[in-house]
Amino acid sequence: METEDCVSFDHEESMAVPHAGPGIMLLTPSMKLLYKDRRAWELCQQIIQCQDGITANGVLPRAVASLVDQIQKTLKVRTDPKDWEQIQLRHVVNTLHSSILLCGTALIDQTNAQKRILIVISEVGIGAWQDKVIVQAKEQFHLTARETTVVQHLLKGWTNKEIANEMRLAEQTIKEYFKHISEKTSTTTRTGIVMTIIHSGLRHALATPSPDGMVPPRSGRPLALVASA
Repeated sequence: METEDCVSFDHEESMAVPHAGPGIMLLTPSMKLLYKDRRAWELCQQIIQCQDGITANGVLPRAVASLVDQIQKTLKVRTDPKDWEQIQLRHVVNTLHSSILLCGTALIDQTNAQKRILIVISEVGIGAWQDKVIVQAKEQFHLTARETTVVQHLLKGWTNKEIANEMRLAEQTIKEYFKHISEKTSTTTRTGIVMTIIHSGLRHALATPSPDGMVPPRSGRPLALVASA
């Protein structure tokens, strides 16, 4: 697949510190947009400006559409919901002001009847924002030091194998850590853990305003509902 001028497929870990938390988008496999929070809208506008105002299907930035397309293709061969606890596709878009990380995965119900695509968009180098989220998660969910390290790597999009290699532990040990983390966060999947940790950080930011200016997703009905292109 050819890359767009503004898109890099390498995950850079040491870019500029983000100015706010991540944005969240939820789509159907046919690219129908079901939900987009305010932060996702802001970051999408940055990407669109980088790409000369061009969108795919008149709705999504081309980089987001490209990522969704890759997930669509992967869904055709990886249909088990458990597979998607390990799969996360990533693009980095370099804009004029920052680099934006797109992380995408599929959400599949146990009957395999309904599929959704989740895109988390954030300014990369995760840095200071991630540190605050990790501290908040450790306190709120009573995570041990090693569980906290596992969550930190999970937020980077790492697989169990990558985390095990980094921590020099057996992959089965990492799976046990995830089991404990899932129990503490009342979730059942890796994606569930990520979303719970992210929303915990956003809620904490509301209670304790910071210079980073986090923008929480609005509750209630989605901000963006559009027809399929």
